[in-house]
Amino acid sequence: MPPLRHDLLNPVSGAGNTSARYRRILRFAAWNLASIWWFELFLPRIGLARAAERTRSRRMQRFARRFHLLAVDLGGLMIKVGQFLSSRLDVLPPEITDELEGLQDEVPPVPFAALRTLAESELGCPLERVFAVFEETPIAAASLGQAHRARLLPEFAEEAGLKDVVVKVQRPGIDVIVAVDLAALRRVGGWLSRFRLISDRADVPALVEEFAQTSHEEIDYLHEAANSERFASDFDGDARVQVPQPVWEQSTRRVLTLEDVTAIKVTDVAALRAAGIDPAEVAPVFAAVMFDQLFTNGFFHADPHPGNIFVTPVHGGSGEKPWKLTFIDFGMTGEVTASTRSGLRKLLIAAAARDGKGLVAAIRDVGVLIPAADTVELERAMTQLFARFGGMGFAELREVDPREFRDFAVEFGDLVRSLPFQLPENFLLIIRAMSLTSGVCSSLDPKFNLWDSVEPYAARLLRDERGNLVQDAARQALDAAGLVLRLPGRVDGFLTRAEEGNLSVANPRLERQVARLERTARRTASVLVFAALLVAGALVRADDAGLGNALMLASVVPLLAGLWVGRRGL
Repeated sequence: MPPLRHDLLNPVSGAGNTSARYRRILRFAAWNLASIWWFELFLPRIGLARAAERTRSRRMQRFARRFHLLAVDLGGLMIKVGQFLSSRLDVLPPEITDELEGLQDEVPPVPFAALRTLAESELGCPLERVFAVFEETPIAAASLGQAHRARLLPEFAEEAGLKDVVVKVQRPGIDVIVAVDLAALRRVGGWLSRFRLISDRADVPALVEEFAQTSHEEIDYLHEAANSERFASDFDGDARVQVPQPVWEQSTRRVLTLEDVTAIKVTDVAALRAAGIDPAEVAPVFAAVMFDQLFTNGFFHADPHPGNIFVTPVHGGSGEKPWKLTFIDFGMTGEVTASTRSGLRKLLIAAAARDGKGLVAAIRDVGVLIPAADTVELERAMTQLFARFGGMGFAELREVDPREFRDFAVEFGDLVRSLPFQLPENFLLIIRAMSLTSGVCSSLDPKFNLWDSVEPYAARLLRDERGNLVQDAARQALDAAGLVLRLPGRVDGFLTRAEEGNLSVANPRLERQVARLERTARRTASVLVFAALLVAGALVRADDAGLGNALMLASVVPLLAGLWVGRRGL
């Protein structure tokens, strides 16, 4: 792989060498996709799975390190991808999350002169005509823009009702960078769609387009200001939440002026304790606020990483706690449709009740599992999963013997891979929001147990939905009556098939195991023939070069046959 370069992005023009940037992203993706194919697909097919396992940790570290450098060098949407990976503390191994954890704070700032030029062009006047103070050193540099503290001139402060503000200014040329990054991601999405294991589960090109739409909305600061007002309206009167007020008169598509609400970063545990705030008390409140957005309001902050959440001490307030959660940066938000929200509520209630069957039904309602899927075995798997691991916190799960997870994966891995899962439209943002929530809560309290937050919330949802119990009972009564009416005919058909000898019993799990054993036997035979021909050719070649070469060439046939058998099993 070529060495990383640091000269492909001009921080002033913002665009730099766009063709070189595009090629560099594709080279990085192609190299790592080829590595994944070789180690995770090819080697296991020829019986070398253990060799891949021995190097997996080292390969993950190397990938994370290289991506870290790539994201910091290029900025743009690559930072967004890295932030998402770093937030998956609940899924991804520490080799990746630890390396990418600092990406939120590592974006290099743009020189102030370039930002001044853009800001004055957008506002239509020199900064001194609007602001009494405008700090040149940014308080935050993000992938798409950066923020500076400022103070409005008295006449503008009186009109806005506040004087201390934060001014967000886009990186010059960021629209060009976003276009190049999206073009590269579209190409990578096309590559991924060629893998059947991926294309059967998700329409990757459609997900990239969803990400593209979100990215374009994120570089429209007027859209962000409108989102912040909508979010504030949803939590109006809620003592737990605070949102900065936008100053519309001094805001444009590329410049956004907001109330300065800077406080303690949510994951700054030392600062929280110094302010007399217990981090372990912040985690469940943050989780509950995110649950409200997803399961009740239907409008949610889709980028709640630690840089976008503050804990603000409140002195003399009327709330239950002497602090508030302050949300900023509403460039990335999402909406949950009524049907999806209903499915998510059912999923939450089932998870809280450790109800495997109910959880699978909720997954189907959300649209992650297509309606025609046979879910009997999946329900059994979920029930066993709850029985063993249900109720464990993140720290407890990390202490479980990895062999237990491996045994579970071996038993149910084929089942999960065979089921027709899919990723519905707009679901990517929901996954992002929930994964970031899990990561933040785990950072605040390593012993944080999500179930402790889920159960009371699910109980409240259940109480809220009791008004529909009469309709549900009536519907279940009608279903039962229909079953009773159909039962004699079904019993008669069953007995007829039994008498005729046409009765068959299907055991999908047994059938899959038999098919897997057959494929393994065929593949083993092919590998043995391949090895025999190859060794024979090498031995004979010393005396008869023609025959030896022919035997070695012929060994390719059983090798390809063995690989084809493995490929058909995927």
